Amino acid sequence: MKKKIRVLIVDDSAVVRQTLADILAADPGIEVMAVASDPFVAADKMRHEIPAVITLDVEMPRMDGITFLQKIMSQHPIPVVICSSLTGGRSETTLKALEYGAVDIIEKPRLGTRQFLHESSIRICDAVKAASLARIRKISATAHNVSPKLSADVMIEKPASRAMVQTTEQVIVVGASTGGTEALRIFLEALPPDAPGIVIVQHMPEHFTRAFAKRLDGLCRISVKEAEDNDTVLTGQALIAPGNYHILLKRSGARYYVEIKSGPLVSRHRPSVDVLFRSAARYAGRNSIGVIMTGMGDDGARGMLEMKEAGAYTIAQDEDSCVVFGMPNEAIKLGGVDKVAPLSRMAQEIMWTSRKVPSEAVTR
Repeated sequence: MKKKIRVLIVDDSAVVRQTLADILAADPGIEVMAVASDPFVAADKMRHEIPAVITLDVEMPRMDGITFLQKIMSQHPIPVVICSSLTGGRSETTLKALEYGAVDIIEKPRLGTRQFLHESSIRICDAVKAASLARIRKISATAHNVSPKLSADVMIEKPASRAMVQTTEQVIVVGASTGGTEALRIFLEALPPDAPGIVIVQHMPEHFTRAFAKRLDGLCRISVKEAEDNDTVLTGQALIAPGNYHILLKRSGARYYVEIKSGPLVSRHRPSVDVLFRSAARYAGRNSIGVIMTGMGDDGARGMLEMKEAGAYTIAQDEDSCVVFGMPNEAIKLGGVDKVAPLSRMAQEIMWTSRKVPSEAVTR
């Protein structure tokens, strides 16, 4: 029998502790080791047993979650999933957790809304499973039987053919999940100001993507913003899908733009990489370049195959540079990937492919 993932829940709210414990205990692959009301209680629990994964609140009495995270990572690194309400200025604070070594961020369940709690349970269990694998090089996508997994069909029809008039404008579409925040930073920082327009899906909660985009905008030579409905895809700009909304690439004449839509979870995610990639296959075809990065599961694998079939050039991040090799590996296994490249060379590969500049000129 496969060993269960032992989880320590650290949160000052008794209601949240109980809710998270119920959600995690319902998954046959996860076991709640213990719960703690603050980092001091958590530290005492860890003297008896080291958990496989910790879920950690940000704002707590006696010691905040960010300080506790720093102590964990400096003394005994353990995969940590931050659990935060992400409201107001907290999104900026929570963003620091990723810089300090947190694997992922999940949103606290909002009690009283059955649908939200159900969708949160999928997200929470997937985040914990991904975190448990984050330091393991050889991994495979784990089956998840919480709910039926919908395809991109619920949001957009599959492209009928690969016919697409080629234009001088190319569009890059990118999908990432666990480990993707840092991977995207490295990738986007290496791009020159005249890089083709980029549309990104990074699995993350609502209220967090705006702060994430703002951070990247201050670091990169291209501009980065949280996407809004009808935003034009522009050279030298990256649009990041807002949390809890799907993003689709559309085309009107020579203009590419994005559509922001609600809708069901696709491949257990909203936003979904499969939805973005299918829209790129349908509306951009061979004018697009698809990039799939580190992440748990298989979101984006089928969409990337559809892009390749529509004439797009497709690139996957290699195993050695991934935090979790699930998503790229699934795309490779489906036959949807033209090129496998390390994260350090993905920007060069993109610029060489788009014929903007020679690959050797894309350096910092």
